[in-house]
Amino acid sequence: MTKTVLVTGCSSGIGYVCAHALAKEGFDVIASCRKSEDVARLNAEGLYCIQLDLADTNSILTAVEAVREYTGGKLFGLFNNGAYGQPGALEDLPTDALRKQFETNFFGWHTLTQAVIPMMMENGAGRIVQNSSVLGFVALKFRGAYNASKFAVEGWTDTLRLELAGTPIQISLIEPGPIESRFRANALDAFYQAININNSRFESDYRAQQSRMESEHSTNKYTLPSEAIIAPLLHALTAPRAKIRYRVTKPTHYMALCKRLLPSRMLDRVLAKGG
Repeated sequence: MTKTVLVTGCSSGIGYVCAHALAKEGFDVIASCRKSEDVARLNAEGLYCIQLDLADTNSILTAVEAVREYTGGKLFGLFNNGAYGQPGALEDLPTDALRKQFETNFFGWHTLTQAVIPMMMENGAGRIVQNSSVLGFVALKFRGAYNASKFAVEGWTDTLRLELAGTPIQISLIEPGPIESRFRANALDAFYQAININNSRFESDYRAQQSRMESEHSTNKYTLPSEAIIAPLLHALTAPRAKIRYRVTKPTHYMALCKRLLPSRMLDRVLAKGG
C-alpha cells in the first residue's frame, strides 16, 4: 500500500525538493504551503498541496482535517520542515519577535504533530521527521531566536521519542548545517521587521550580516543544496530502525565533535568566530 507523507514548508528549498523527491520515490505526498499562490503553483506541478500556516492553530487543524479526509485517516509520515530564522541580538529583539519565531518553528510543530499522532497510532505505523539544525545543539550570536526555537525542537523531540517507546511510531531529527535555500531572504525580511539597526550597539555587525543575507548565494564553502536532505529523509521514513539523528553538512559533524570534546569556554571561542 502506498504510504502518505505530509511535508510542511514546501514553497521552496528543502520542503520543495523533498516533496517532489518523495513523490518520485512512490510516496503519496501531501505538500503544504502558507500562501495560497504557492499552493496553486505546487498543485499545478502535480503535487497534492494544501494550505497550512504553522503560526495559525485554526489553519493547522483545518489542514489536518483535509489530510484525514484525503487519506481516510491513513497518514504514515510527517516531515516537520516549515520554519524561518529571526536574526538579531537578543537584547535588540522585541518579545513579540520571539513569540512569532516560536509560533512557527515550535508551537505550530507541536500542534500539528499532536494532531496526527492518533492517526498513526490507529494505523499501527508512523514516522515523524523533524528538520532541526546544527543550531539546535550549538549557538551562534545574532541568531538567538532561531537557536532557542531549534534547541526547543531538539528537547521536545528527545522527550517525545522516550514517550513513544513501545509504540509503532518512530521519530527522528535531521540536523543540517548551511543549506542553499530561500532561508536568507526570509531571514532578511524578519530582520527588517524586528530590528532597528541604527539604534543598536551592534550596528556594524548588522551591516555585515545584512550584506550576507542580501547575497543571492551563500559564501560558505560547505553549503550544500537542498537535495542533501533527501537521502536522510528517505532513510528516516523507510529504514526498519530509523536513526535518532541525521547530521548533514561538514559543519554539523564538526560542531557535534566540538560539543562533545571541548570545554564550554573553548567551545565559545570556536563559536564566536561564526557570528
